[in-house]
Amino acid sequence: MQKERILIVEDEEHIAEGMRINLSLQGFDVQVAIDGAKGLAAWREFKPHLLVVDLMMPVMDGSQLVSHIRAEDEKTPILILTAKDASQDKVKLLQKGVDDYLTKPFVLDEFLLRVARLVEKSRWYRGTQGEVVIFGNEDENQVDFSSRAASHRNEKFDLTEQELEIFRFFFENANRPVERSEVQEKVLGFGEDVTSRTLDNFIVRLRRYFEDDPKKTQYFESVRGVGYRFHLKTR
Repeated sequence: MQKERILIVEDEEHIAEGMRINLSLQGFDVQVAIDGAKGLAAWREFKPHLLVVDLMMPVMDGSQLVSHIRAEDEKTPILILTAKDASQDKVKLLQKGVDDYLTKPFVLDEFLLRVARLVEKSRWYRGTQGEVVIFGNEDENQVDFSSRAASHRNEKFDLTEQELEIFRFFFENANRPVERSEVQEKVLGFGEDVTSRTLDNFIVRLRRYFEDDPKKTQYFESVRGVGYRFHLKTR
């Protein structure tokens, strides 16, 4: 079985080597780049399934590297490491498309747990691209992107085109808060029929489709002052 590939972009050699050794012991194929520019070149050649990126680096910092990668690849998970713990910085990174954020110094077990979660997310993306998504604690939900057919437990139904596109957007941005303005810009558009309540109405419908109890949501969570977050629960 082919090993999953992880690229570490970190300029502090002892930290990079420690992560490399521990991830290799977990069975991953690991490469290290010592700055953002080398990281960008390694990403294109190595084609990793996950990137672990330090924020503060010479030549090209982590934020710039993320921008370059997300311009070409919206799906490969990225874990940012940083000594900064400002919530404003976290929000900016999440808006850029970072999947997770870990503040230095960190505990090894927490690092490995976050890596495992993001690798699972990468597997899921690769296994369901353009086809069928199965999610939930008991595999109770299914969405077929090609036919718009969906199901929740034993109930089958069809999604409208807009419902499918909104679901796809949240699926591709799983586990991060998504602003209303981002959904409007990238999915809903700015037509006369789009109001401040349009997204809310779609979320209500998706909850009815996929939640056991729409009032106690497991998947489509409201994030106060931001928008919504889709909780990815893999098989």
